[in-house]
Amino acid sequence: MPKTPRLTSKQVIKILENNDFVLDHVFGSHYVFYRASDKRRAVVPYHTKNLPIGTLKSILRSAEIEI
Repeated sequence: MPKTPRLTSKQVIKILENNDFVLDHVFGSHYVFYRASDKRRAVVPYHTKNLPIGTLKSILRSAEIEI
């Protein structure tokens, strides 16, 4: 199993957009993305630092994206 990379919010957003997610709305400092094909949502906290590993894994799991 590969080691989980350290990613920023901007990098995660780019990964989601490359996987057909579109920005649904912004709620405070959280961006909510939506994919219409399977009605999945992914919420990304928008901060300047790297996302914690657990948060990153949770976002990727909810979007059904492999590391």
